[in-house]
Amino acid sequence: MTEAAIRPARPEDAPGVVALRTVVHPYLVRGVESTRRMIAHPPPGEDWTAWVAEVNGRVVGWVSAYRNSQTSEPDVGEISTLHVHPAYRLRGTGTALLEAALDRLRVIGARRVLTWSQPGSLPFARRHGFTPSRELRYSALDLRPTPPMPGPAPGVRLLPAAGVDPRRIHRVDAEASLDEPGDVPTDAMGYDIWHHEVWDNAGLDREASTVAEVDGELAAVSLVKRDGDRMWSAFTGTVPRHRGRGLAGLVKRAALHRAALGGARVAYTSNDGANAPMLAVNARLGYRPVATQWSCLRELG
Repeated sequence: MTEAAIRPARPEDAPGVVALRTVVHPYLVRGVESTRRMIAHPPPGEDWTAWVAEVNGRVVGWVSAYRNSQTSEPDVGEISTLHVHPAYRLRGTGTALLEAALDRLRVIGARRVLTWSQPGSLPFARRHGFTPSRELRYSALDLRPTPPMPGPAPGVRLLPAAGVDPRRIHRVDAEASLDEPGDVPTDAMGYDIWHHEVWDNAGLDREASTVAEVDGELAAVSLVKRDGDRMWSAFTGTVPRHRGRGLAGLVKRAALHRAALGGARVAYTSNDGANAPMLAVNARLGYRPVATQWSCLRELG
């Protein structure tokens, strides 16, 4: 079998990358246009770089590396979930992609590296100096029939994100993320990077994405990204002072309803294994487990 060539990713690789992702990680949702934009216009301040493994013009591997710009913890680099087509595993393709990513993180000054691994790939991660840390659970929900639109409690308005000032939505996202469980805190989510990665994402469905307004204040949000008839719950959260009122479940159910009306047929999401409140919300909505990954950490000398 021909050896894969490793090279920097180009925007025209986007269809091949999405096709590969569908084979390796079918529960991940990022469409061709948002992938193309990510390669062509990386997020500012992250030193984002990606590589593909190519055989006879076909993309058989993918990885990206970048600086985590949303945490106050210094010098944290991240490597996206490594994609290697099953037919090209155990031939050094994954190792070559990982080494390219680690070399890039050294150049940009990262001292600590975070990545994700499927359970079956944990031996590979350990051989390369990574230690498993936290379980990430992926779930799916069939949107047929369309989930009913919930009736909000008195004083609560449910609004599509399309008609709301994005700065207001960013404030809810940033505040609700502060105590989200993870290996590093999400406590430095600036508006510019959020606007680039979230609001301007080609896959963001602003009509389905939903916010809850309580007495004129935005209190909760559920963001939806789409790729055809597949959707991803990018983030659902409630600011701390409004928790305990069921708002997260309310906005997520409304977002699912609106996405289904717009043609979405299956919804995917992920949660840290320690995020009991959101896991409970998803269970009540009918989500079923489909996969797990583990976050993995390594110090970078």
